[in-house]
Amino acid sequence: MGDPDRRRIGFLVNPIAGMGGRVGLKGTDGRVKEAKKLGATPVAPARAERAIAALEATDGRVELFTWGPPMGAQIAEKSGLSVTVLGKPDAAQTSAADTRRAVDALLDAEVEVILFAGGDGTAVDVASVVEDRDDGTPMLGIPAGVKVFSAVFAVTPEAAGTIAATFDRTEHREIADLDEDAYRAGEVRSRVLGVVPVPVAEAVQAGKQLSGGTVEGVIEGTVAATDPERTYFLGPGGTVGAIKQALGFEGTALGVDVWRNGDVLEYDATADDLRRYLDESPVIVISPIGGQGFVFGRGNQQFAPDVIRASEVDVVAAPTKLDQVGVLRVDTGDPTLDEELRGWMKVRVGRFERRLIEVV
Repeated sequence: MGDPDRRRIGFLVNPIAGMGGRVGLKGTDGRVKEAKKLGATPVAPARAERAIAALEATDGRVELFTWGPPMGAQIAEKSGLSVTVLGKPDAAQTSAADTRRAVDALLDAEVEVILFAGGDGTAVDVASVVEDRDDGTPMLGIPAGVKVFSAVFAVTPEAAGTIAATFDRTEHREIADLDEDAYRAGEVRSRVLGVVPVPVAEAVQAGKQLSGGTVEGVIEGTVAATDPERTYFLGPGGTVGAIKQALGFEGTALGVDVWRNGDVLEYDATADDLRRYLDESPVIVISPIGGQGFVFGRGNQQFAPDVIRASEVDVVAAPTKLDQVGVLRVDTGDPTLDEELRGWMKVRVGRFERRLIEVV
């Protein structure tokens, strides 16, 4: 089934996704009839068409595997791509069960990525099968729902198509969904409902982390990522201080501590103290200092230019803090190093999520 020399892409559309948005329902889960009564019309198919057009324009060798109308085949078969239809929904009105059955079939066909059009509810349905099967197949969302909070969606339909055809690596990202009834009442409640592999690309959106639990996610993610073979230079400040506590010790609030595989090697280290560990693949863990977003040069001068150059830098921050500062800044005392550090930097903002922010 299919050409082994082509990238095998599973393509799936939730035809009702996004219908509640234009009519003010803030979501369509369980409210399709109400949306239709209010005059809602499908939006997901048109957005899926844009993604397939972009995918086709990459000139990549791809083959689409999909599900019968209205869940993808009607769009895929209009393209110039090779298409295999694996089955069809049970009825004209599709359901979450149809999505899950289609995903099962796509995984059986050994697709390399599941490209789906929908919102967070659709993402949860796709992820439930991907996680149950545990075969490592990545998923990527074409943003088409009312709620698109999860970090599995491309920023545009066109970006989704391009990424699906060209990605070469993946990372695990969170799926979050809102309580729609609470959302309609003006209250934001979200839950992390899955962690799945997603293609790595700048045009995959960061998760829109909501109020509550963001700092905890940063702490958990940093601790989980520690490598027992590496030495960590843990900087000052409240966020990194909480990371120190999670690692099992009370650190120096305004200083730099050195930690490796459960042991504190230095409290309140100086630059010379740090230099003793530069042959141990050190990682600097630092959070922006002050209201202007300085990563280096304000309250952490222990990180001398030669220490920074010899280290991997892991910047961590709550999303709300990044929203406040807007950009990051450096003032290491070495203009050449400052220039090298300027540009776009990835900042950990959750357990699995990172956000690109400019260093100026």
